Amino acid sequence: MEKGRLPPYSNPELPPTPPSPADMGDYSVREEPLGTSKHVRIVGIGAGASGINMIRTLRRTLQNYEHIIYEKNDDVGGTWLENRYPGCRCDVPSHSYQFSWRQNKEWTNFFSPAEEIGAYLCQICKDENMLDAIKTKHQVASAQWDEGQGLWRLNIVNLETGEEFVDQANFVVDASGILNKWRWPDVEGLHNFKGDLIHTANWPKDFDYKNKVVAVIGNGSSGIQIVPALQPDVQKLVHIIRSPTWVIPPRIPTFAMTGAAELLSQIKIDEDENFTSEQIEKFKSDPEFYRTFVKGIEKQVNSSFPIVLKDSPMQAFATQHVKQYMTKMLGGDEKLCKALIPNYPLGCRRMTPAPQYLTALSKPNVDVLTGGMKKFVPEGIEMESGEVVKVDVIVCATGFDLSFSPRFPLIGRNGNLQDIWSKETPKAYMSCAIAGLPNYFTFLGPNAPIGHGSVFTLSEHIATYVAGAIKKCQTEGIKALAPSQAAVDDYFEHITSFMPRTTWAAPGCRSWFKGGRAEGPVTALHPGSRIHFFHMLEAFRGEDYEYVYDAPPSGGDKGRRNRFWYLGNGMSTKELDEGFDSTWYLDDA
Repeated sequence: MEKGRLPPYSNPELPPTPPSPADMGDYSVREEPLGTSKHVRIVGIGAGASGINMIRTLRRTLQNYEHIIYEKNDDVGGTWLENRYPGCRCDVPSHSYQFSWRQNKEWTNFFSPAEEIGAYLCQICKDENMLDAIKTKHQVASAQWDEGQGLWRLNIVNLETGEEFVDQANFVVDASGILNKWRWPDVEGLHNFKGDLIHTANWPKDFDYKNKVVAVIGNGSSGIQIVPALQPDVQKLVHIIRSPTWVIPPRIPTFAMTGAAELLSQIKIDEDENFTSEQIEKFKSDPEFYRTFVKGIEKQVNSSFPIVLKDSPMQAFATQHVKQYMTKMLGGDEKLCKALIPNYPLGCRRMTPAPQYLTALSKPNVDVLTGGMKKFVPEGIEMESGEVVKVDVIVCATGFDLSFSPRFPLIGRNGNLQDIWSKETPKAYMSCAIAGLPNYFTFLGPNAPIGHGSVFTLSEHIATYVAGAIKKCQTEGIKALAPSQAAVDDYFEHITSFMPRTTWAAPGCRSWFKGGRAEGPVTALHPGSRIHFFHMLEAFRGEDYEYVYDAPPSGGDKGRRNRFWYLGNGMSTKELDEGFDSTWYLDDA
């Protein structure tokens, strides 16, 4: 060997040497400028808040696309169309529970009632000319990925006519939500009861419950709201609960304790938390004041995460304060305090402000039962103790199916997701994409920040992320993309390691955050604060995705796929657009 020269190095694990230009076969330059958007069709599922916001985000982000939303109900609104039980309202402050791009200065109450939120969403669709993009009374029955074509095939049912037809899409955006498949209690003989059996999520319009004996099962958010709404008008109310729950003080005094006292002192509001007409007029006439108020409320919503950090000073302080508050509101009644005040950590279950609920339980026409239910009988409910509770109406405030299992067969590269998630813990990538489901995005999937504050703001950030991913495919020659299984597994490992830091994972505490279980993984919540989630979605981590690239038309399906084919003919759409400032890069100099 020649002195000073190293021997040739060979490593069988290294990739083969790239082909020379002569070996590149039928590859040819794309005769279009960089930035050209290929046409795509996008099918959305659900016209609640997330679906409505997606329409606007796509309009502002994409070019050269079609977008249709299939909505099973006869109108838009999602949760706020379906849930109309007495007392139904949002437990997030109204001025946080709105789109940043459509702020409402006329909310009547600090916590908006369902009808008002529903009207807000309907008005947006009318004013923004969105209704043409929404097909109501249409339900997705199944969806299957066609790998060869790079398309989703969807079976759609027209619920009005019964007709079933096939649609196809390059992308599916699932905004059907997680709180829309309501669940009956798991009790024997459910339909043996001869009286009125009602679920809060399917409340009959104009149902008359006055002067009747009513049982309300459940003390989640719906149960906490409906009990004080029914109590004044019923002959007797029997409230059946399985476990205690934390009921936090009203938000206005709580916010005042956490730094918003000066801001709230400027707000005119009555004892029922209704804004006065003078206050609404001030919101409308003083944009600067309104903006200060909205940002102040949002800041308080964003600051609550440390409460659920296990063993934190804020957790200890809040627990002591809420325990004292509940004891006071229950009048110190030993039986009620034992039944209602939990031993598990504050925040393990959703915390709801409901002072009227606690006072309603002390009323003479209310009984609270904590024993288990054995079965439903014609005249009411037989308890495990043997006692038969005779009632005219049974109201089931028993929540929703939170398994995250799709409502229809969703068949991707690895089979039907319904089957996969029935056998293993649901896992998603940053809550909005799933391994093995190319070109599929979802709002509020597994481990989304559904308990962190306003879903309106969350949907805006998720929609921006999804629209950016679709635009990337449109302009970079990508036929299909999906997060890799390795990325999803790593993300889930982080979630699993983080959750024991929170009270959400407290052992022995049954909650919908764990899919209705007392033990097991937290599947419904993001591993961090609200701001943490927003920050996480700011950048699209392309390295976590797997790609299939478009084949150049000249090569057909067998043509060589080159990831840089999108670079095109050497020109850019930016310089070819007469309305675009081709020296934009100097603006920030």
